[in-house]
Amino acid sequence: MTKFNDMQVVKRRFFAMRNGAVADNMRKLGASYRIIFGLNLPQIVEIANETPQDSSLAEALWNNKSTRESQLMAPMIYPREQYGFDVACRWVSEISTIEVADVLCHRLLRHMNYAWQLAEVMIKSSVVMERYVALRLMFNLLPGNMDEIKHYAEEEKAKEEPLTMLLCHQLLDEIAFICEDSIENDG
Repeated sequence: MTKFNDMQVVKRRFFAMRNGAVADNMRKLGASYRIIFGLNLPQIVEIANETPQDSSLAEALWNNKSTRESQLMAPMIYPREQYGFDVACRWVSEISTIEVADVLCHRLLRHMNYAWQLAEVMIKSSVVMERYVALRLMFNLLPGNMDEIKHYAEEEKAKEEPLTMLLCHQLLDEIAFICEDSIENDG
């Protein structure tokens, strides 16, 4: 009987759940990955939930830049207590798609005790994807730090960067909603 390593087990699960139509459509829309299994996020979450939390496997998946699903699953299995600030900075600097940025922020970064510190470092970056990550992470940090977040979102919006523009508008709308709701509840 063949014994598979952890990466092979994960890849076999990806293959078993593959959706060729979705993968083909993603390729037609310009997805840059060499390998796309076409899994949706709930399927990747299902596989991650059946996979042990392991920093080595998470790093191997993260470094597998040719496969979409690998990069999406990596943040789901990295043990939070082992995911340090330096690793977070490195991962953020290596993000190539909004989808990966969103999953990383939602599944891992927002849970870290240094999330605000990371967002403040990344919002000052000259790299637009890093600023996108900072703004995305700030969404998860509302309603705390609202004045600072509003300031950063307004500064980024003024840059008129296509990648971050919609996110800035959404973030500012959310802040306005929270402030409006707070005024109504106080009055």
